[in-house]
Amino acid sequence: QVQLVEAGGGLVQAGGSLRLSCAVSGGTFSRYNMGWFRQAPGKEREFVALISWFGGTTYYADSVKGRSTISRDNAKNTVYLQVNSLKPDDTAVYYCAADASIKVVTVPGPYDYWGQGTQVTVSS
Repeated sequence: QVQLVEAGGGLVQAGGSLRLSCAVSGGTFSRYNMGWFRQAPGKEREFVALISWFGGTTYYADSVKGRSTISRDNAKNTVYLQVNSLKPDDTAVYYCAADASIKVVTVPGPYDYWGQGTQVTVSS
């Protein structure tokens, strides 16, 4: 049973930063492409960032590009998302997801495993 547990969300003022983490257990973490998605109330789940299983490929949504960094530590079975210069529009539940396929994808459907999410609220 693969489990993903996010942490690091919270309430932050606009302009601040957060570092989210996602710990994976029960599977071979180093074989998964890892993604971060977010979902705001009344909106569909949207892609935020991804990192390939070997860490050589990263990709960001335009909405966070230039102010976010995704990274992974295969020794700790953990993926991170650092988001700087937070805006109220970043308010959402942030989910990490694991994808065992070869190709990296930016849509939620192909991801095999999901965490329960962590709330990020950015106040203006």
